Amino acid sequence: MKRNNIFFSALIFMSSSSVFAQPTSNDTDGLDGTLGLNTITTALPFMSITPDSRAGGMGDAGTALSASANSVYWNTSMLNFAEENSQISVSYTPWLRQLTNDIHLSYIAGYHNINRRHAIGGALRYFSLGEITFTDAQGNVLRNDKPSEFEITGGYAFKLSEKLGVGVNGKFAYSNLTGGMVVGGASTKAGVVGAADVSFTYLNDDVNYFGTKGEYTFASTINNIGNKVAYSQDSDRDFIPMNLKLAQAFKFKFDKYNQLTFSLEFQKLLVPTPARYEFIDGTNTFLSGYNSNVGVIAGMLQSFYDAPGVPATDESGEYIMNADGNGAEIVSGTRLKEELTEINIATGLEYWYNEAFAVRGGFFYESNNKGARQYFNFGIGLKYNKFGVDISYLAALRRLNPLANTLRFTLSMVLGGNGQDANNIE
Repeated sequence: MKRNNIFFSALIFMSSSSVFAQPTSNDTDGLDGTLGLNTITTALPFMSITPDSRAGGMGDAGTALSASANSVYWNTSMLNFAEENSQISVSYTPWLRQLTNDIHLSYIAGYHNINRRHAIGGALRYFSLGEITFTDAQGNVLRNDKPSEFEITGGYAFKLSEKLGVGVNGKFAYSNLTGGMVVGGASTKAGVVGAADVSFTYLNDDVNYFGTKGEYTFASTINNIGNKVAYSQDSDRDFIPMNLKLAQAFKFKFDKYNQLTFSLEFQKLLVPTPARYEFIDGTNTFLSGYNSNVGVIAGMLQSFYDAPGVPATDESGEYIMNADGNGAEIVSGTRLKEELTEINIATGLEYWYNEAFAVRGGFFYESNNKGARQYFNFGIGLKYNKFGVDISYLAALRRLNPLANTLRFTLSMVLGGNGQDANNIE
């Protein structure tokens, strides 16, 4: 499908937004009128798009789920707890089908348990933005291009004890959105990223839930710790989607045929919140917040306390400025309130029968003030011998949400023996 440079500009905007958070003209109806809309934006949001159908069917709550090849994306420290010695999976997601029909995400991942304490994994992610037709100001065709992005990941997991594991990933990402074209009078270039993930898992497989045997997992990850990116020489550099996740999973083993897992996690972008400005007497005036043009580590730390809150106004609606003229007074409690709205909640359920058939469901919640990604997920899974198939479907709550009706497909295959073979090797 070909599009002109107007739609290309929209794609550039979406590619620098926080994982395609898309408030529409009607989305402001659900905003907290006190805080207002203040989304956090990043470059390379494709790095945080859920790639697999299992977590995609459980509200994107995949950080504490049992190990699979896709743990390389979610939580590499889970790999040493895998039941299988090695596995490979391939996933495909047609993306933003409400807008166009030729954007897609492809993902291949795998891992191998070397012995009872060491495991390695790797993944390749490819995001195609379809075909773009570049035109000049007069509408003359300049050329066609196919913008794309990819990421290569290598991971290592180390088992500290029978219940504790840590993991680390190294990543290289490349984002070529313009093909070197001059856009808006500015020369452009590809974005190049080097990044890392760190992860931690506590897993207790001998838990009793009110007389029912089961497992408990606590997991924490920090994803995409990496350099800032600019697509032109003159533009400011943007953060990539660094993300903190805290997750728990409760598995109930009712009998040898029936298992149920409940997963709950909290996610927060470790990216500075935009400060608040307002045009006053024709001047773009600073009201509240912090300067987001800081380094990576400073930005991660600042993300925990930099919410601008709500500037105070007097009876006539004028902002009450500080005595030194540097910003406005802030309504009490609104900074903390806005910080809390930056925490996303993901939760899901997974039921397995005889380890052969699975049914999944989940819910993802993001505050209306931070992008309003709110949706249910549903999915199924089938296993036969060494092969598995998973499919998930996303049902958006908000009208005109471009994520609505997203389908994900995953095929997986176990390689070699089971995980116990590796665990017997020192």
